Amino acid sequence: MEVEEVERLPRLSRVAVCGGTHGNELSGVYLVRELLKVKKKKKKEEEDEDGGAMSVLLVLSNPRAMQQCLRYIDTDLNRCFTHACLIGPTLDKTPYEMRRARELNAMLGPKGSAGAMDLICDLHNTTANMGLSLITYSDHDWICMHIFRHLQRQIPDTPVRYIHYDVTSKESYSLDSVGKHGFAMEVGPQPHGVVRSNIYTTMKSGVQYMLDWVHFFNSGVIFDGGFMDVFTVVKHIDYPRDGETHNITAAIHPQLQDRDFCLLRPGDPLFQTFSGETLRYTGSEPLYPFFINESAYYEKGIALCLARKRRVKIPSVRVQTEEEERQNEQRYTSEEEE
Repeated sequence: MEVEEVERLPRLSRVAVCGGTHGNELSGVYLVRELLKVKKKKKKEEEDEDGGAMSVLLVLSNPRAMQQCLRYIDTDLNRCFTHACLIGPTLDKTPYEMRRARELNAMLGPKGSAGAMDLICDLHNTTANMGLSLITYSDHDWICMHIFRHLQRQIPDTPVRYIHYDVTSKESYSLDSVGKHGFAMEVGPQPHGVVRSNIYTTMKSGVQYMLDWVHFFNSGVIFDGGFMDVFTVVKHIDYPRDGETHNITAAIHPQLQDRDFCLLRPGDPLFQTFSGETLRYTGSEPLYPFFINESAYYEKGIALCLARKRRVKIPSVRVQTEEEERQNEQRYTSEEEE
């Protein structure tokens, strides 16, 4: 019988949990505040039984937007982490969120460097009926994918899904992309500007189970491989609009509303115009909709996103030994010098 090889991956010694990247997505804001209070009461960082320490940095990402309970002050912070945005000059007229992105990159990165955080979990809420979703830029990041499988097992009462945006590292634009590994933890439905206890509790459980997994991984537990579903984004669809005023002329159809991740087939109802007409999906293939009627996306011209679902095989993983880590660091240094 063929024995599957185990992928040996570097230890996750430095983890960041960020909330308030959007200042009106309150589950993450209140959860990070609560975790900061708990951490303040503790005299030292937790360590697992084998003594493998993991430091957890708790970050409130956009303080000014949080104070005013706004998504952002000048521009969307979660679109400011591209390579071009981070290396640009800081001038008097530079938007607040652009400045803050560079501060966060210095704190958690620099992006793409050996000194970047090992793992960043950025907390978000959505008004869409998406359950708990991990949103990443990779369909082969075994750390993020094993964390996803762990959350699926540990939170069986909540749909947990893995969303993949096929974007290069330089073009990746969100806060989580600053880390060596990272994802947004998106939990909904929850209106922006309020906190719902059930959504907050789901997010709290997700963060705790994520940290538990990292502890297990760092302590040497081998996680078996297997198969998982990945939703890879294909395109966005805007609302129908008036040609002159650019105002929207339709809303999400009642038969589609709240049916995130339910297969949308050509000919299915998509929009209902304000005069009562049904507009149908005219795409050439069935796709999976999500972020359906997300309130923050009206300004971005997005009524919903569409994805293909694929079955992906992931390998078994375990943490590298100290000797393997040294060899890996030497290899990384040699590549940098070249």
